[in-house]
Amino acid sequence: MTAEEYIQLKAFARIDGALLSVMWIASFALYVIGMTKPMMMIGGIIIAVSSPVFTASRVRKFRGIARYGIISFGRAYIYSILTFFYASLLFAIAQFVYFQFIDGGYIISQITEMMSQEPNRQVIQAYGMTDTINESLSIMTKTRPIDYAVNYLTLNIMLGMVLGLPIAALTKKDEKR
Repeated sequence: MTAEEYIQLKAFARIDGALLSVMWIASFALYVIGMTKPMMMIGGIIIAVSSPVFTASRVRKFRGIARYGIISFGRAYIYSILTFFYASLLFAIAQFVYFQFIDGGYIISQITEMMSQEPNRQVIQAYGMTDTINESLSIMTKTRPIDYAVNYLTLNIMLGMVLGLPIAALTKKDEKR
């Protein structure tokens, strides 16, 4: 790959990463809204689960526009990883902004309220998980917004490295057909 081709690949991946991050931010927003309106949470989950399909379609578009219909496995894999990387950076920033300036303990309070409802409380007690749940909630209340952002960043980059393999395998095309 020449320097110009790598610059082009990164430019396309940045754009697609920005689009993917918009999907993830919408998914997260629907998840948060879904804590009081469960149907919205389902929409958030659907958006999140569809992100590999979206990324594969963007790799195909890159292959068609910039690569004239031909892309190797390695180039498709790098493109996928970079797309997830750029999306992860933007999503981590959005996560930080949300937890630092918007949340104000909303998510923790919603989880605590859900866990304290009688049917849920009975199930938690029946499985002997009361201490585990309480400890988890305690850790969550002590976690700083930057820690959430870094954790999501790391997780999403690793997700991109793993999901990039099947995406690259499905989108590679070594010759025109």
